[in-house]
Amino acid sequence: MRFSFKGIDHIQLAAPKGCEDNARKFYGEQLGLKEIPKPENLQKRGGCWFICGDQEIHIGVQEGFLPAKKAHPGFIVENLEDLRSTLQKQKIAIKEEPPIEGRKRFFVDDPFGNRIEFLEYLP
Repeated sequence: MRFSFKGIDHIQLAAPKGCEDNARKFYGEQLGLKEIPKPENLQKRGGCWFICGDQEIHIGVQEGFLPAKKAHPGFIVENLEDLRSTLQKQKIAIKEEPPIEGRKRFFVDDPFGNRIEFLEYLP
């Protein structure tokens, strides 16, 4: 093969029409991710985009939206316990799952019911 995969450019999470304010509050204000502009030719579709490390998170409007309950992104975090505390202070419910060797983790639901995982690698 002459091609090789280099990583992930972005993930897309679906949300219902009119999601932008709630997406900006959760991803932008509560998680502290920076919103980035959508390309002009895609703006009419709705939704919004955020930067997460070197990757992007695209919140896209989906007609007939249903939240992803199993499929989910896993965000690598430094100082996971500080994020946990920050989210708990904002009354965001934390969901615990069995540990994965070498990582601490927990889950939350975004405002649309999508499952989101946060992980920190252990030294």
